Amino acid sequence: MTLVLTPITLREANAFVERHHRHHGGARGCIMCVAVSRVLGGGDAAAVDDVAGVAIVGRPLARMLDNGYTAEVLRCCTDGTRNVCSMLYGAAWRAVRALGYRKLVTYTLATEAGASLRAAGLRVVGEVRGASWSRTSRPRVDTMPAQDKLRWEIAA
Repeated sequence: MTLVLTPITLREANAFVERHHRHHGGARGCIMCVAVSRVLGGGDAAAVDDVAGVAIVGRPLARMLDNGYTAEVLRCCTDGTRNVCSMLYGAAWRAVRALGYRKLVTYTLATEAGASLRAAGLRVVGEVRGASWSRTSRPRVDTMPAQDKLRWEIAA
């Protein structure tokens, strides 16, 4: 089996995330999306099919990081195929660098190992305490886990 990077739309990537992600739904918007797919058959590039994972990259959700030169991997989701996550993170970094971004950040739950992030060159730069986004002045329904997270980044 050969894995290759393939283009994917946000709608298609969100549909994949809805089917496969453990604790998140799709993203609302993005800068870019990329997929890793299996090449089926005799290795002909025209026989690319069967998406194994997607990455959705957008502007940082944290306002203090949204400086115009930082992008965030909003979703990285696979069907469990080996090496797909690190391929996606590496492709996301190369793509946003080509667009002029100088830093790429993402978050994992503190309970997740992060081997694919290290393989793609990202490093842990901090811990974020899990909390609700709901405030008295702006009530919200929490749809994501309020667990501690690790912030990872790679910079030029």
